[in-house]
Amino acid sequence: MPETPQKFDRPGRKPGFAKGSVHQVAKKVETSRLERQAFQTGLRDGLPICLGYLPVSFAFGMQAAQYGLPVWVPLLISMTNLTSAGQFAGLSILVAGGGYLELAVTTFVINLRYMLMSLSLSQKVSEKMRLSTRCAVAFGVTDEVFAIASQRKEPLDGRYMAGLILTPYLGWSVGTLLGATATSLLPVTVQSALGIMIYGMFLAIIIPPARKSRAVLLAVLIAAAVSCVFRYTPFLQGVSAGWTIIIASVLAAGICAFAMPIADKPAEADSETNGEAVE
Repeated sequence: MPETPQKFDRPGRKPGFAKGSVHQVAKKVETSRLERQAFQTGLRDGLPICLGYLPVSFAFGMQAAQYGLPVWVPLLISMTNLTSAGQFAGLSILVAGGGYLELAVTTFVINLRYMLMSLSLSQKVSEKMRLSTRCAVAFGVTDEVFAIASQRKEPLDGRYMAGLILTPYLGWSVGTLLGATATSLLPVTVQSALGIMIYGMFLAIIIPPARKSRAVLLAVLIAAAVSCVFRYTPFLQGVSAGWTIIIASVLAAGICAFAMPIADKPAEADSETNGEAVE
């Protein structure tokens, strides 16, 4: 009796074809699940940052509205900058009628720390991340995003960073929109009271690290002293606020770097270890 030919014996079909296809589909499904899970984890990690950004961005939108700017201007600034202190400084220069060079240099000096943060995170980024994704991640790096991302043990992939950046970005933009629109609806007395929130925000940023680090405290005092000199010295009062910020920042950072340099602890530890080994 003739044998029944098996389906894998047909011309043009190799044994194990169906098994390989199932394996590839399962692999794609698993990859998709992991990417979705990474994105959701990023959203969850970024939610506290989002909530913390709401009052600060609300204050920025409120201040811009008090300066007489239309709602779309502070919203556009927040959606294209995401720099907090740099935005407040830039807004002051913009309203004071400062030049483009002054505005660019001021925001560059204030936001220079983001370059160091991005350089540090580049050591943890997955090698598979494309250049376009790296540029998008660099745009969304803030102090808080850097703190969360640097503590993650796994390599940073695009899906996780997208989720981690998306929620703070939305919180910053929405808060700015709410602050700019709500200010026109609030009484003048309430607007004046809410204006104190801006100064409270900067005090909250300065005081905790200044209590822990003498270098930070010295930098704050030097910057404040330089600002007072430019404010109350008659022949220096003509210097704009933007250049005052630049000069105060550079002087404070330079003096502290010279007077209180950060010791290279790993190098010292290695030298001590090598010395003990030689002995």
